This record gives sequence, C-alpha cells and structure tokens, in this order.
Amino acid sequence: MSAFPGGTAMSRVRVYDWPTTDGAWGGSPHLHTASTEGYVVLAGHGSLETLSGAGYGEHTLAPGTVLWFTPGTVHRLVNTGGDLELLVVMNNAGLPEAGDAVLTFPQEVLDDPAAYAAAAALPATEDEAVVAAAARKRRDLAVEGYLVLKDRVRTEGAAALANLWRTAAVLVRERTAQWRDLWRDGPLAHTVTTGDYLDNLTEGDGSHLAASQVYSAGRASNRFGMCGHLTTWDLSHA
Repeated sequence: MSAFPGGTAMSRVRVYDWPTTDGAWGGSPHLHTASTEGYVVLAGHGSLETLSGAGYGEHTLAPGTVLWFTPGTVHRLVNTGGDLELLVVMNNAGLPEAGDAVLTFPQEVLDDPAAYAAAAALPATEDEAVVAAAARKRRDLAVEGYLVLKDRVRTEGAAALANLWRTAAVLVRERTAQWRDLWRDGPLAHTVTTGDYLDNLTEGDGSHLAASQVYSAGRASNRFGMCGHLTTWDLSHA
C-alpha cells in the first residue's frame, strides 16, 4: 500500500509559548476518543501533564524522550523553555483529523454541542493574526476547564473524569460511521495486507515484492493546532 506505514499519521509541533492563567506556557488540553498518540521530543524542554485512569501525572520532556498515551488521556503540553518541539505519531490516521479530539472546555460548553462546536472552531481566514488570536482564546478556554478537572482528579482520583468521558462520547458519536470507513480503508486495510503478505511468504511466494517502490509526502503544510504550530504532510498516497 502507498500510505504511510501502519495506517499512522505524523506531524511536527512547535508547542505554543503563550502564557496562561496558571503561569505555564503551552497548548490546549484535550483527549482523543479512539486514537493513541505518541511523542518523540526533537528539541527543547517541558512537561506533559496527564489526567487518565491512572490519575494525575506529570512527565518530563527533553530531547530524545519517547512516550505515548491511550484514548481518554487528557493531555496538556507545557513549554518550559519556550522552544519545545515534538514529532507526533498518531495511530488510526484520518480519525484525529476528522474530529477524534475533544477539548477540556468548561462543563457548560461541553454539555451544549453547538456551543462546543463554536468554541472549538478556528476562523477560515488567511489572516494569521486573526487565527492566532482565536487559537489562543480556544486554548485559554480549554485550560480553564482543565484546571478544574486537574484539581478534582488530584483530590478524587480518576473517578472525577467519568463525566468528561461520557460527554466526549456523546459529542463524537455522530461521526463514528465516517470514522469506521476511514479505519476500514486505512489502518485495518494495512493489517489485512500484511496478512496477505505473510500468506504469500508461507507459500514461498514473493510476487508482492515486485510492487516495491518509494513514495514521498511532498510539500508540508502549516497551521495552528491544538498544542502548537503544526506541520503536516499528506501521507495517504504518493
């Protein structure tokens, strides 16, 4: 298959150096509902704050650090030195881009799908200053909700996240039919193809190797992401 290995997605993130109400610099806390996310730290120093089934965690990030976390983990990147840069690898390519993430807005916003959609969207304009201001406003609202959750998790444990997990599932449920198609045609298809290769090799048949070739993602694109300035590539085809 010509898509990037394993049905994964890859991006480069320069974590925001915008300060927020608690004095930390960084991105918008959020969780993923179906995808595991991994980091390789390329430059800079910082930390990853997490709220998960294991409770509250704080993980040091430095060049060479590799870590990953599973769906439902609320994560907040903190850019301690102002120069934190990551290579991000996501499984289930296509799902994160199709709305797999849910931001930790205050509960009254999460409970209103229309209000959530309005708060999560960035304006469709090429005016970078306008988009940056909207991204920062979105980040600040997510941090507002996150700090309440963080205090509760540190006091009550992971049970404090139950309502967020339920609300996140409600917010994304109408997208799951589209996600299933993306998963079937991407990550699942990769796994099935590997099985076909193994069947061939078991029979001593290497005919699939004749289709070998090299692909390139081509030019990168840049935008404002949830955690920082995001560089992405089209990894779906040659």
